[in-house]
Amino acid sequence: MYSRVTLLEVDTLRIDMDDAVALFRESVVPALREHDGYEGSLVLTTPEGKGMILTLWATEEAAAASAAFAAGEVERFMTLFRAPPGRDHYEVAYAELPSVSVGEA
Repeated sequence: MYSRVTLLEVDTLRIDMDDAVALFRESVVPALREHDGYEGSLVLTTPEGKGMILTLWATEEAAAASAAFAAGEVERFMTLFRAPPGRDHYEVAYAELPSVSVGEA
């Protein structure tokens, strides 16, 4: 399994962090689900607007193939960030995750 990590800082004067997460869940996640190899995502936040989005991919190729989509999504929401987000890719060496979904609408 492979991952893409996006570190970001939301401009909380423009959008509340809960609203930003809802926008990701309602707008970005459905599009991610259409990409071959998409395995899921985690969104971590702080009240101050810092966040990390971790998307999980079945293969390195699937993660790489989704990079153009990710760049387009970051560009689409650029006005919500304090600075351009940073991105990196990792191989998932170990994972232990709960079997429940958090934040489902």
